Amino acid sequence: MIIIGYSGHAYVVCSIINGSGQTVTAYCDQEEKSLNPFKLRYLGKEDDPAALEALSTSPFFVAIGNNLIRRKVQESLAIKTLVPSNAIHPSAIMCASAAVAPDGVMIGARVVIQPLANIGTGSICNTGCIIEHECSLGEFVHVGPGAILCGNVTVGENTFIGAGAVVRQGIRIGKNCMIGAGSAVIKDVPDFSTVVGVPAR
Repeated sequence: MIIIGYSGHAYVVCSIINGSGQTVTAYCDQEEKSLNPFKLRYLGKEDDPAALEALSTSPFFVAIGNNLIRRKVQESLAIKTLVPSNAIHPSAIMCASAAVAPDGVMIGARVVIQPLANIGTGSICNTGCIIEHECSLGEFVHVGPGAILCGNVTVGENTFIGAGAVVRQGIRIGKNCMIGAGSAVIKDVPDFSTVVGVPAR
């Protein structure tokens, strides 16, 4: 397995992949990293010819925490018909009726995804978060560690939900939003909004 991006978030992804019976062997990034905790081989930028050749013959994952950058990289590779695998921690609990997109989704340790939830392409469900029944995450959403989405929550594409945030059942959060860590979201959030606090404003 090859990862694209090699810093904090990628270290979590490496642990997930290695713990799932696969092995991360190499990485792509803008430059070779001096810190290399997983002893990976550097392949260059993901659009370098040698890197593209490796990505075309090996499973890969876009391990970039920033939603917009992750989306840009993943979509540029999709144009070349290169589609990432998922990274799902073995301790995650996913109900059989939940739908998880097959391309570039990260499900962290102790994540719970309940019945009829829908997880979009390129989304991150970080360590210990809970996605309750019938929640829907758009493409390239990031749900932070320990966040809780109660039932029937809808989250628009590219939105970030901070660590420990709680979203009340039935809430609709728009696209390109930022929900602050520890916030309690009790009202709908329009597109391109930032909300923080208890209750979130």
